[in-house]
Amino acid sequence: MKSVLITGAYGGMGKETTKLLRNLGYQVFALDIKTEEIPKNVIPIECDLTSEESVINAYEAVKKHTDNLYAIIHFAGIYMLDSLVEMDTNSFKRIFDINVNGVYLINKIFLPLLKKDSRILITTSELAPLDPLPFTGIYAITKSALDKYAYSLRMELQLLDIKVSVLRAGAVKTDMLGASTTALDRFCEKTQLYSCNAARFKSIVDSVEARNIPPSNIAVKALRILKKRRPKFAYSINRNPLLLLLNVLPKRMQLWIIRQILK
Repeated sequence: MKSVLITGAYGGMGKETTKLLRNLGYQVFALDIKTEEIPKNVIPIECDLTSEESVINAYEAVKKHTDNLYAIIHFAGIYMLDSLVEMDTNSFKRIFDINVNGVYLINKIFLPLLKKDSRILITTSELAPLDPLPFTGIYAITKSALDKYAYSLRMELQLLDIKVSVLRAGAVKTDMLGASTTALDRFCEKTQLYSCNAARFKSIVDSVEARNIPPSNIAVKALRILKKRRPKFAYSINRNPLLLLLNVLPKRMQLWIIRQILK
């Protein structure tokens, strides 16, 4: 039986992937900040990814069951929407702690359980390779950093015959999608610099996020990546054509278009 570690295992994408792998006979270690009772072949482990001590404790818990992980799948993460000059310092640090540092801690601490031909799959975002939009910048920055981290990790771990890939997902119908709408509403209410701009931007975000997919699609995609003999570095799903179109334009034109829409 192959063992797989999933972070954010009780969120939408993590839960669907846990269910799919468990049904196919994998043993799943389900990590999350809070866990629930789950069926056979799934071992829940509470873990705070911002705490190195908590991640070490999770490692010890997994080690009691196996000394060999076939894969680590990273789904844990938070969404944040704010102005880069208005957001508070703690929020700025927190999104990096969870979206970037949490992945780093898991991979570093669980490395002894990864053997030849093990896999690491990191969920970044369709925004990772694109130029950031206003107010979503902080989220895009962390996902871009995570994408670059993953490529650097792939460069290194190939020397140990461990494969690293990223899944760049577009809008997925999970609680995070609702959280993004709430975050945007909150931002529109509190901002003192961009009140008119934020209201216009909300209509753009609503139209982008309307084109979403169920988390079960992510689970199927993750499984396909795990089963590939030679997985490539980046896989995409549900990329938004408007975002792609904007990013093929010169940066000066991108800036001009956003300014015309939001100013």
